[in-house]
Amino acid sequence: MKERTIEEINKKIENNEANIFTVREFKKLIKEDKTPSFEEVDVVTTGTCGVMSGTAAIFNFIVSEPGKFMRAKNIYLNGVPANVGPCPNEWLGSVDLILHGTAKSLENPFYGGGFLLKDLLEAKDIEVKVETIEGEIIESKTNINELIRGQLIGSRMAFKNYNSFTNPSDEAVSSIFGAIPLEGNFSTYTFSGCGDFNPIQNDPDLNIIKAGTKILLNGAEAYVLGEGTRSSQEKPNLMLSGNIKDMDSQYIGGFKTGEGGEVYDTVAIPIPVLNEEIYNNLLVVNEDIELGVMDIRGRHLPLSKTDYSKVWDAYDLRPKFIESDCINCDICRVEEICPTNAFNDKKLDLYRCFGCGICSHYCIGDSFNMNTGSLKLKIDDKVHNIPIVCRQSDLLRADKLSSHLKDLIENQEFKL
Repeated sequence: MKERTIEEINKKIENNEANIFTVREFKKLIKEDKTPSFEEVDVVTTGTCGVMSGTAAIFNFIVSEPGKFMRAKNIYLNGVPANVGPCPNEWLGSVDLILHGTAKSLENPFYGGGFLLKDLLEAKDIEVKVETIEGEIIESKTNINELIRGQLIGSRMAFKNYNSFTNPSDEAVSSIFGAIPLEGNFSTYTFSGCGDFNPIQNDPDLNIIKAGTKILLNGAEAYVLGEGTRSSQEKPNLMLSGNIKDMDSQYIGGFKTGEGGEVYDTVAIPIPVLNEEIYNNLLVVNEDIELGVMDIRGRHLPLSKTDYSKVWDAYDLRPKFIESDCINCDICRVEEICPTNAFNDKKLDLYRCFGCGICSHYCIGDSFNMNTGSLKLKIDDKVHNIPIVCRQSDLLRADKLSSHLKDLIENQEFKL
């Protein structure tokens, strides 16, 4: 078997001799029948972006001068509850806390941990409310520059395998897997996963990706802690961690669902091609990757199967807003339901846009142009043509971060 070492690849990088591909570049060559040989590829930078419910953050920051209160009992950031501790920090005026990405504001269930983390990284002031064990209320503000420490931990991220969902019933079903309740009678379809961009899909046996592997998490240098919760040999996922203060707000944020606010993250992982087995695993393409189609109410039973080429290949990654087609509704439906609040006052903010496709399906005036595709599925001896109305993964962000990782490696700012 042909082999090379990390040291050999790092030496080639130092000498500007390494052949480094983003996952998009590499898969494009495969699909064009121009696949580079083992000798012609040293590193492939993979990436994924999507709703990752297992995201949490650990913070420490000052809420008052020392001696003002003994210990915090409860804490709220922009109305979002967090868990105080584990360290009590008695009389210090500082608080340790754990914020869950899925935590919801007490005032607005569609504002939660994911939106809060984005606001924090955008250097906005965060309203802090502390309830002390003495029964007092202390209110203050903080921001990213005042954080003493902030660490993001993903308990299960970058899944190799995902399921997708439709609704066979007569009634709409509210779920975390749809931006709004999923309409019935096989009229809607939602999915997650970046297909052949996904890191573990390109290293399914975790030959490269393991505890201690250096990665990018939301733009910051981070590490794999090991396999994540719910990880199995058939469905592996990762536990990841990185410094929040080094992260980039464009790669993380909130995502509204039928059950309230969720959180999305972006991950990029380099795959050094050390041997032929690793190389062969990189040859996977979307049509090779099975995607189960589930009943939104019975997630364990597949109704049918498809593959990622049917949901990603040849479809648009971002909508276009055609203002001249806008019919000026009194209440804009898209403003109400956009999962990332990317559309306001007739302006589409592509920085916040996730490419989910919701706007193109639910705008009353049909003023958004975006082809998200549809699936033709045979279920119970009947063929259904089901439109893809919501994506909970973003191929564009995955591509952008994997490209950034390639640049860092080439510039010797990220060593394998």
